[in-house]
Amino acid sequence: MAISLDTSALIFRIPIGFGSTVSTRVSNELGAGKPHAARLAVKVVIFLAVTEGFLVSLISIAVRDKWGYFYTNEEQVVKFMASIIPLLAVSNFMDGIQAVLSGIAIGCGWQKLGVFVNLGAYYLIGLPSAIILTFVFHFGVKGLWMGIMIGSGLQAILFLVITMYTDWEHQAGKAWDRVCASYIPVT
Repeated sequence: MAISLDTSALIFRIPIGFGSTVSTRVSNELGAGKPHAARLAVKVVIFLAVTEGFLVSLISIAVRDKWGYFYTNEEQVVKFMASIIPLLAVSNFMDGIQAVLSGIAIGCGWQKLGVFVNLGAYYLIGLPSAIILTFVFHFGVKGLWMGIMIGSGLQAILFLVITMYTDWEHQAGKAWDRVCASYIPVT
């Protein structure tokens, strides 16, 4: 489990960077009244996240028989790690997409909406799924990762639907209203 978590944390660094970057870019473009630039930034970062996710997933699957040796020489651990890498690849892909889409939501000022999506996806669906798969169906660590995948996949789907149906002109107007509301004239 420690090797799996370490691997996921390592791989997650790239999409979380994309998410942070797009958050800043989208908020700046919306605040500047440039909804088309914000939409373009969203399209570019989603393309980058999907491309990076596929490449990292393919690479991790390609080296799955060797990856465990970075951590141990015990054959049993290395074989188990090789068997769980495909699940990690899917999990990391979903986590990467949701990290980028979460960054978009933050850039749009949808923090409250993000809380509800996170609570629903992880705590109402993902965590119970992980518990059921791990302890009821006895999938062990694989069940835990499947539950995490279900939660992050649902979160990614929800944020993707929200992003796809976003009226960027309206979001730019709301951003402008927030900028104007924070302006205090000097007298």
